[in-house]
Amino acid sequence: MEFLVSKGDYIRYFKRSLLLVLVCVIVLVCTDQDYYSLLGVTKEASSREIRQAFKKLALKLHPDKNQNDPNAHENFLKINRAYEVLKDEDLRKKYDKYGEKGLEDQQQGGRYESWHFYRYDFGIYDDDPEIITLDRGEFDAAVNSGELWFVNFYSPRCSHCHDLAPTWREFAKEMDGVIRIGAVNCGDNRMLCRIKGINSYPSLYVFKTGMQPVKYYGDRSKESLKNFAMQYVTSTVTELWAGNFVNAIETSFASGVGWLITFCAERGDCLSYQTRLKLAGMLEGLVNVGWMDCGTQGELCDNLDISSSTTAYFPPGATINNKEKGGVLFLNSLDAREIYQEVMQHLPDFEIISAASLEDRLAHHRWLLFFQFGESDKSNVEEFKKLKFLLKDEHIQVGKFDCLSSPTICSKLYVYQPCLAVFKGKGTGDYEIHHGKKILYDIVAFAKESVNSHVITLGPQNFPDKEKEPWLVDFFAPWCPPCRALLPELRKASKHLYGQLKFGTLDCTVHEGLCNMHNIRAYPTTVVFNQSDVHEYEGHHSAEQILEFIEDLRNPSVVSLTPETFVELVQRRKREEIWMVDFYAPWCGPCQALMPEWKKMARMLSGLISVGSVDCQKYYSFCHQESVRGYPEIRLFPQKSNTAHQYFSYNGWHRDSYSLRGWGLGYLPQVSVDLTPQSFTEKVLNGKDHWVIDFYAPWCGPCQNFAPEFEILARMVKGKVKAGKVDCQAYGQTCQTADIRAYPTVKFYPYQGTKKNVIGEHIDSRDAKGIADLLNEKLEAIQNKGKRKKSRNKDEL
Repeated sequence: MEFLVSKGDYIRYFKRSLLLVLVCVIVLVCTDQDYYSLLGVTKEASSREIRQAFKKLALKLHPDKNQNDPNAHENFLKINRAYEVLKDEDLRKKYDKYGEKGLEDQQQGGRYESWHFYRYDFGIYDDDPEIITLDRGEFDAAVNSGELWFVNFYSPRCSHCHDLAPTWREFAKEMDGVIRIGAVNCGDNRMLCRIKGINSYPSLYVFKTGMQPVKYYGDRSKESLKNFAMQYVTSTVTELWAGNFVNAIETSFASGVGWLITFCAERGDCLSYQTRLKLAGMLEGLVNVGWMDCGTQGELCDNLDISSSTTAYFPPGATINNKEKGGVLFLNSLDAREIYQEVMQHLPDFEIISAASLEDRLAHHRWLLFFQFGESDKSNVEEFKKLKFLLKDEHIQVGKFDCLSSPTICSKLYVYQPCLAVFKGKGTGDYEIHHGKKILYDIVAFAKESVNSHVITLGPQNFPDKEKEPWLVDFFAPWCPPCRALLPELRKASKHLYGQLKFGTLDCTVHEGLCNMHNIRAYPTTVVFNQSDVHEYEGHHSAEQILEFIEDLRNPSVVSLTPETFVELVQRRKREEIWMVDFYAPWCGPCQALMPEWKKMARMLSGLISVGSVDCQKYYSFCHQESVRGYPEIRLFPQKSNTAHQYFSYNGWHRDSYSLRGWGLGYLPQVSVDLTPQSFTEKVLNGKDHWVIDFYAPWCGPCQNFAPEFEILARMVKGKVKAGKVDCQAYGQTCQTADIRAYPTVKFYPYQGTKKNVIGEHIDSRDAKGIADLLNEKLEAIQNKGKRKKSRNKDEL
């Protein structure tokens, strides 16, 4: 059929088409708006700040509140998408590095909650200064800092969590300074809560270094919470009398720890026992806390001119007979927080290290140093005076260094503004600058991690240049949250690779020229330098994946294919060989996101399926010849047969290592045996072989996921144990007789000289290696049992 179009119709059609194109372009430009700008935050914003900004916008822009705005839904999707990406550490890194192109295989942000949810359920404790909202990256550092923590694991959808919130806030205000009060939103931190075994909300736990976490089961009143928490305040309040008072004051000079003493007399209010105990917890390790009953110790109180209840701080070396000269501080307040703050102000500041002695002192001891610029510089707060006590077990000394006294030294250390750094006892060459939060628990965690790890701060003077030893260098910016989250993981990894790989960090805000020289375009960028070879790390921010990356560099799991080796290894592969090949382009964001998962999958398939990759930027003509039209293109080349199938393309939604592995394993030839009721009876129950059986149903999703795993198991135990499968949909009576109540069910049928029991031995695992290890243990036990039986028979003869 032929259609005739007039000139006027054609012009009108062209204008409409042009308008449609312009609209599409405008939409594309709008949707590509910077996520940080959409939320009104800077690139250095913390997770808490991102949540707060999103909540503010959500309440304002939500479609429920803008029902007359036809664009309300689309506008809200934009900020929701921005929030979903920026709140996730791994997605945020991909976005910072590659923009939206790096997120093409991530589809967050398409769904959102009602306005009511964002108003009442979202970020319950984000606006409470006394409650520290802990995310996945902060949690371990916080609870391992040495301080006492009481943490509320909650879900924003849990009504009991909302009922508890007002009480938790009041409790946090009252316990401020005694115990760290935290909150973990399990809606945003599902993995953390799963690892910690949290399966109901709210769940309240006390954490302290060296102690197993303790769950709270009592009623949720403020008094009950307080009484429970105070059990774990290990500080004590000492009752003093004439005999031990003088000794306590006199020996305080040698110990360097003064006394805060409450004198209880008939006149005036005396601090309550609970307040004294709170003060003991707040001042633990810094000041001893005691009390005296002036009713029974009247003569001593009279000698001290104490006629009414009061509290006094006796610093180390205080003179009892001359209180003014000894610097005794009398406190009139009955509030624990006010007394604590006043005592902390009177505690001595950190020692100031001179430029002349710096090198020698750093060479013989571990130090945490505050770098300041002049006496007026506020390089620490009163609470930081707890550092000496909290770092005592790690033998870390704490001091200050004034950069104005020796600018040359600070310049050599690349210190240009107030900061703090850990020196590891090897002089000024082995140190690490702190880039985390300027709060006590974060500094403690940093100091403990740093002195026991092997990460150092780099600059032009010590940057690895054609070194014989390999280096892992992390190029970062201190304002970048994913960068800060990666640093503790680098420290963990460095401990495992000590002596094999050196670790260093380079601050690109200080050393911009050096970062530009290495073409660093986003933070963090982690690179391994091995003489002339340079390898960029693209994995998640975890020590485990960094270690996997290094192991893969040593023993590559993926073969880098050229057109020639592709023909030789893949196209001319042996008849029983299977290959999986990733056709990629280095500039492609999804390709970069896939690479660490591809390598991980290759290690998981080692010995079963060969895995390769082809760089289509380098070999463009070859990829075009192979009809590769988009990246990444994942293809599986099966065992050779007479069929026309040359390869299968992966069209799955998920590109993680486990999904890809499952897809690949589905093309392995079956090693296990399909059993009927007759063959199950003859071969398994009456036969003389050991059998492991997978009872399954074809419609069962978990059975389908387990099927390739069972095939791996069949290969692992081949020659020792035979593997079989029973279809419980087709042979229901057989499965019922075997007492199968769920699918899939794995059972072991060992041969021990007699007919086997139809019930078999249940195996509660779906991991091939775990099941294989268990079967080997059972076979060894059967073998040993047989040897003992033969030995007894010989003895009887």
